[in-house]
Amino acid sequence: MNISKQFCIIGCGRLGISLAVFLSERGFTPVSFCSRSGDSAKYAAAMAGRGIVYEDAISAAASCSLVFITTPDTQIEGVCEHIAKGGGFTGDSVVFHLSGALSSSVLKTARKIGAATGSIHPLQAFAPYEKEQKSPFSGINISLEGGERAVALGRQIVDALGAKSFTIPTRAKTIYHASAVVASNYLVTLEHFALSLLEKAGLGEEVAYTILEPLIQGTLNNIKARGSINALTGPVARGDDKIIACHLEDIDKIMPQFSQLYRVLGKYTLEIADSRSDLDSGAKEKLARLFQDRS
Repeated sequence: MNISKQFCIIGCGRLGISLAVFLSERGFTPVSFCSRSGDSAKYAAAMAGRGIVYEDAISAAASCSLVFITTPDTQIEGVCEHIAKGGGFTGDSVVFHLSGALSSSVLKTARKIGAATGSIHPLQAFAPYEKEQKSPFSGINISLEGGERAVALGRQIVDALGAKSFTIPTRAKTIYHASAVVASNYLVTLEHFALSLLEKAGLGEEVAYTILEPLIQGTLNNIKARGSINALTGPVARGDDKIIACHLEDIDKIMPQFSQLYRVLGKYTLEIADSRSDLDSGAKEKLARLFQDRS
């Protein structure tokens, strides 16, 4: 299936600008830009090397058949409806949004007109675009979801960006995004917890990270090689309730704001350890009592 290589960007934030620049480097042609900030749209066109800046999203979308809505999540549905009602889409249009949390169902007003609709979500954090930077799309994973035609065209777009695509059902989009939040955002929270504990042990933040980095990377390597259940090590996996009791005693005393977080993490870590069927029942019961909610 061939794809139109002329495209429009609606919403010129970090992701919209990067998409315009790096698609244009891969043989696609940006023909139109529109953004709430006119300066952002002008900057996107300048960085991509071509394209007309429109004040209205309807005119921008009508200029070509491939439209990317890269606005904040809360604006996607309204922008799509505005364009659809204004005649900016046709039955030949292919409309994508790039939200991780929302499915293609928010593009229903375009779909009713006959346009192909889908979502493309890069599993990547995007920094502000800088000239001559390397492509943030290269080698990353990008999810595709939506109608058959949109997903097929989406694969060509992902291939052109040098990324790897995978598909998810429309109904699973929210839980997929929750997984990404846990893997990325909550990992930051977890490591902040660990670094804060080392700081209380008398180590500065920079030194603390240097100390923990090999352990963090080694753990990720073990998960990759063995899976999350078999990668688990440490006192919970060993059933060492005495060590856990010591941890909690100090945390409760020195950093009580983290006490509940440690207990919650411990509770679910115990479930992982127990799933391997090599944890002593007595130790399991003692650990379960230690991890009980104390709030």
